[in-house]
Amino acid sequence: MTPITAATSAAGPADSLTLACEVSIVMPCLNEADTIGTCIEKAQRAMQAHAIAGEVVVADNGSIDASREIARGLGARVVDVPRRGYGEALRAGIAAARGTFVIMGDADDSYDFTEIPRFLEKLRAGADLVQGCRLPSGGGRVLRGAMPLSHRWIGNPLFSLLARWWFWSPVHDVYCGLRGFRKEYAERLGQRCGGMEFATEMIIKASLDRDARIAEVPITLHPDGRRSHPPHLQTVRDGWRTLRFFLLCTPRNTFVRPGITLLALGIVGYALAMPGVHVAGVTFDAHTLVFASLALLIGYQAALFGVFAKFSAVRAGLLPRDRRIDRVFDVISLERALLAGVVLMLAGGVLLAGAVGQWWAADFGNLDYAHTMRWVLPGATLTALGFQTILAGLFACVLGVARQ
Repeated sequence: MTPITAATSAAGPADSLTLACEVSIVMPCLNEADTIGTCIEKAQRAMQAHAIAGEVVVADNGSIDASREIARGLGARVVDVPRRGYGEALRAGIAAARGTFVIMGDADDSYDFTEIPRFLEKLRAGADLVQGCRLPSGGGRVLRGAMPLSHRWIGNPLFSLLARWWFWSPVHDVYCGLRGFRKEYAERLGQRCGGMEFATEMIIKASLDRDARIAEVPITLHPDGRRSHPPHLQTVRDGWRTLRFFLLCTPRNTFVRPGITLLALGIVGYALAMPGVHVAGVTFDAHTLVFASLALLIGYQAALFGVFAKFSAVRAGLLPRDRRIDRVFDVISLERALLAGVVLMLAGGVLLAGAVGQWWAADFGNLDYAHTMRWVLPGATLTALGFQTILAGLFACVLGVARQ
């Protein structure tokens, strides 16, 4: 998938219409014959009433009803988007837009396009992104029957809260599909997602952009006006896709923090179990070492995956460039990783050899389990960590070549 750029625009050559167009209203459409006409008329009335020079762009995603004919009959410009997906339709519509500003909104009549001037006012004032908010937490309203209760009280608030916690997003409704932005800013964001994640991808990328000027406009959500088919949104599927995308965009929370926590627990476990500490009647012995070793191995692997995931996400255009990752790859060379890995494996090998020596001294008979495990488990753990370090160094070398 290619990002939205001027080069992929479907618009024609510059003319008087292009020069006069201040705002493009982009509506993704898939079999919206019930409501597309109403949405277009509301947008046109709003522009006429406020003397706004603009256009309506319908990004049709393969409709088999009369949606395209209705749109063209009302003077909207229809862009055919053969590749299916909410994000695909919007990316094509935005690329084809002639306006300096773009206001996008679903074509199911749940959004009131007469509210366009409120978005345009903030865009004219310098905002890069103006997000609508349907939820009361941001001053919005949801009319009776306009949103399923699970979406209103669980899904939308939860994902909006995660966006604020994980990505420092200043908005209260990440799912709201009525929003405005500078077309030039959308091109710079370089969005990749072709599905429902498109909307949250925009919020995440804009929130991570420290220079972005983000505003919010409270709006009213109306009941879906469609009658011929149910909504395209599927709660479980699209909720999972959103959560999955959130996790992909925050390697720090998905990998690094859990990894560091497990590493810390593993170190504490070793500190208690190696000397056989007794605390409040609880004995930390060889069995504790088993769990501590597991925590160390999993935690180390998770932390490494976090670094590699962040690098891959930056390279794929999902996340902005992070200088900390660049420094990691500058510091961790293949030679240093190999040296560290060999040292860890040698240390582990010495401990394992010591355990074998104990077994030999006992004529390969029974051993003191608690004593021997204090040699075997640290030895096996250090050997595994050393091997992981060598593999990580080799993989980092491959990524480093790709980074050049």
